[in-house]
Amino acid sequence: MENSIYKTPGGQQAIMALYDSFLSSWPVPYRTQTVNTRYGDTSMILCGDEALPPLILLHGASSNATAWAGDAAAYSRHFFVIVVDVIGEPGRSAPTRPPWTGDAYAEWLADVLDGLKIKAASLLGLSQGGWIALKFAVCYPQRVQKLVLLSPAGVVPTKPSFILRAMACTLLGRRGTQWLNRYVFGGKPIEPRVEQFMDLILLHVQPRFDGEYIFNDEELARLNMPVFLVGGTRDVIRSIEAMQTRLRPLLPGLHSAILPDTGHVLVNTTDLVLPFLLK
Repeated sequence: MENSIYKTPGGQQAIMALYDSFLSSWPVPYRTQTVNTRYGDTSMILCGDEALPPLILLHGASSNATAWAGDAAAYSRHFFVIVVDVIGEPGRSAPTRPPWTGDAYAEWLADVLDGLKIKAASLLGLSQGGWIALKFAVCYPQRVQKLVLLSPAGVVPTKPSFILRAMACTLLGRRGTQWLNRYVFGGKPIEPRVEQFMDLILLHVQPRFDGEYIFNDEELARLNMPVFLVGGTRDVIRSIEAMQTRLRPLLPGLHSAILPDTGHVLVNTTDLVLPFLLK
C-alpha cells in the first residue's frame, strides 16, 4: 500500500469500521467537517455550541479522534469542542507524516484553525497530542488561550526501558500488542472496545521510527498562557515528576497535578481539567 500508513487494506477497513462504531455512539450531537491544509485534508468532530469558547482536543500517537468519546459530553457543555484527527494517524485525515523537527505540525494546526475561522483557542493534548499542542503554543503563543498537557511528549525524553519493551512487543504479534497496551495503561482496567481498537491499531498501522524532538528552554519559556500539566506516577513512557521539575523554573505560573497509581493513558480527567479551563 504505497503512501499508506496501514500495513494492509483489510487492516485499514477493520480500524475504520470500529471508528464508525465509536462515532455512532458519540455521547452528544455532533457534526463532522474536513478542512484543507498545506499538509492535506484534516477531519474533525465538532460538538457544543459554536458561540462558546473553542477547545481543541488532540489525541496521541497510534490513535484518532474517537479517543475523546468519553470526554466530549463534559467539555461540550462549556466549549465549542473541535476533536481533531491528527494527520498521519489512523483516523480520517491525510496520511501525511511531517518530521518532528521544524514547524510543520504548528503550521498544520494553524491551517486547521484558519479553516474554522478561529483566531485563538484553548488546547488540550494527550501524549504526542500534547507535543503538538506544545509546538503550536511555542510557535503561535498569541493564538493559545490556555494549554492543558496530559502526559505530554517533548518535555523530557522517553524512557529507554519503554523503547526496548515496545520494540520487543512488536515481534510478538497480537500477544505482544495486548501486553504493551496493558503496560501503558499502568495496570488499570481497559474498556473492552477501547482495548480492541488499540490492539487493531498496533497490529495494522505502520509505526514511526523517526526520533523524538525535545523542546529547549528558550522554546518552552515562550509559553505565556496558563499551562496545566497532568500525569501519573506509573507512567512507563515518561516521568511526570521530571517534567514538573523541568517546567517549574521556566513557567513560574505552572499548574500541575501528579496522579498516584496512574499510567500514561489518562482517562476520566474532565473533573480535574475543567476547573482550570473555566477559571
